Amino acid sequence: MGDQSTGWFRGEGGVIWPMTLPLSEVMAEKLVKGYLTRVNADGTPYVEPGEESENPAKPSAEEAPPANANKAAWIGYAHRVHGVPLDDAETMTKHDLMELYGSRG
Repeated sequence: MGDQSTGWFRGEGGVIWPMTLPLSEVMAEKLVKGYLTRVNADGTPYVEPGEESENPAKPSAEEAPPANANKAAWIGYAHRVHGVPLDDAETMTKHDLMELYGSRG
C-alpha cells in the first residue's frame, strides 16, 4: 500500500464507506458534486487538519467557484450553498449554474 491511507465517506443512502486516498477521479468528482461527504469512521463530520482552530459557531460563507472551475465544482456549490437538488443541478449547463448562482460582484 505504501503512502496510501484511508478516508471515510458517506454516500447518498447514508452508508459510510472506507476509500483509499487519494480518491479516484470519478470518486473525487462525486465528492465535489456532493454525492459523497467525507466523515470520520464513526460518521461524525470530518475536519481537515488545521481547521480545528476556526470558530464552529460562525460558519464561513462559501464563495462561488471561479469561472474557470469545472462543472462539477459548480454543481457542488449550487447544491451545498443554494440547496439545488443534485439531479436538477446535473441537468443544467455550467453557464446556467454560473448565471443563476455565481457572484454578482
